[in-house]
Amino acid sequence: MTSRDGSDDSRWSDLDRPPLNVVALRRGLVREGGLWRDVEVVQSTGSTNSDLVALAGAGKAQEGAVLVAEEQTAGRGRLDRQWTAPARSGLFFSVLLKPVEVPVARWGWLPLLTGVAVATGLSRAAGVDTALKWPNDVLVSIGGEERKVGGILAERAGDDGVVIGAGINVTLREDELPVPTAGSLGLAGAVSTDRDPLLRAVLRSLEEWYGRWREAGGDPGVSGLQETYAAGCATLGREVRAELPGDRVVVGEAVAVDGDGRLVIATGEGVQEPVGAGDVVHLRPA
Repeated sequence: MTSRDGSDDSRWSDLDRPPLNVVALRRGLVREGGLWRDVEVVQSTGSTNSDLVALAGAGKAQEGAVLVAEEQTAGRGRLDRQWTAPARSGLFFSVLLKPVEVPVARWGWLPLLTGVAVATGLSRAAGVDTALKWPNDVLVSIGGEERKVGGILAERAGDDGVVIGAGINVTLREDELPVPTAGSLGLAGAVSTDRDPLLRAVLRSLEEWYGRWREAGGDPGVSGLQETYAAGCATLGREVRAELPGDRVVVGEAVAVDGDGRLVIATGEGVQEPVGAGDVVHLRPA
């Protein structure tokens, strides 16, 4: 479809960014006895997380619901930062989980679990090396430089649910990046930028890790989650600055991720301080 000014405003205009195939996604992900109950794809929305939290609150979504948007106009990252990208240039999705048999004190591992699942799925399907920046950024290497390719945000949904959202830059070009520290799978040399198999790989990986963690009662050690997260975490072994709530700052070496999913920072004063929430900046290369 061409508009009067001669521009092509069809949603098919960018041949490098075809729409997701919702029928194929459902066929590949929704199965008897599996986690994923339904996959819904919308053309555009403000935030898949906000939409799914609202649906869960209204009793209109079950555990295993997956909501995907071709475009997010008000996507949010941690600390309410905005996350925007051109339509069909990435994967923007949220899932509803209800780990009722896991103590709520262990639910804080869910964003880290999702990070492991996303990094594993992308490594398999896109053929790129991935790493995790604590607590929930997915990194790739572009020209020898670490760049953020994805982020994860978890929000409570009622008394028994958690909605976890992920945004992954797939085909963003250099001139489309929101900040210089961002990247995309395409810029990282991915062997495939076809979003359908990428999304299937990520969600299958998430189903596998969530099942393992849930069967272990949320125990990060028994499930192997703590060890796997630490092995793929680019933050460990680095000099970091953690900007904490209340304008407090902790500087030191990130030495561990503890049993509660907190980042342990060894300060110059010889104190090992666990950080559960905050903004972490890598101060020097690994």
